Amino acid sequence: MNKKSIIKMVEEISNPVLRENNIELVDIEFVKENSNYFLRIYIDKSSGITVDDCQKVSEYIGKKLDEVDPINVSYYLEVSSPGLDRPLKRERDLERSLGKDVDVSLYKALQGKKKFSGELVSFNEDIIKITDNDIGEMEIPRNNISKIKLAIKF
Repeated sequence: MNKKSIIKMVEEISNPVLRENNIELVDIEFVKENSNYFLRIYIDKSSGITVDDCQKVSEYIGKKLDEVDPINVSYYLEVSSPGLDRPLKRERDLERSLGKDVDVSLYKALQGKKKFSGELVSFNEDIIKITDNDIGEMEIPRNNISKIKLAIKF
């Protein structure tokens, strides 16, 4: 199976345990690091993810993967919270982040900069609009965004 098919299949088999426990699937990665492969599943819920949540999801998915055995290489299964600096990848991530401060990194410079910080004002399929702390309100083409995440302030 190719990487995209593995991710889609893992998403499908994880749905029952996630729904049953009111857990949201944030992201799935299947990556090779050095000589090892990792299947990483990031989960979240409104009250926060616990170690028990990660264990429950890991055991369920591990059992299902053993049954269907779709991955033809040895790999490590990791289930965890996405962490504070997780990228906002899905529409629901952006929706939840409206009105919050975000950090945006770009592939190509816009107005001479590749990094912006500001309040996420709105978005659609083509652009995100932020109020940048230095420039003011601006529109950023989504196809130029390499990463967008919540700003971490201490």
